[in-house]
Amino acid sequence: MNVVAPGPTDTPMLPDPGRAHTPPALPPLGRLVSAAEVAGLTAFLLGPDAGAITGQLLVQCAGASL
Repeated sequence: MNVVAPGPTDTPMLPDPGRAHTPPALPPLGRLVSAAEVAGLTAFLLGPDAGAITGQLLVQCAGASL
């Protein structure tokens, strides 16, 4: 089993006024992760080219974990 762990992702939930007390900070890359990037990584892991990738935690955070 693999795990995809995205950082702040540009989705409709992020700018929700109900989250005004916790605004997202831009990661070092200078932009949020896109939902398409998360989907692309997930699709890759589900495809035949990732058959030998097992037991991994893939952090997709635009540099926030550095």
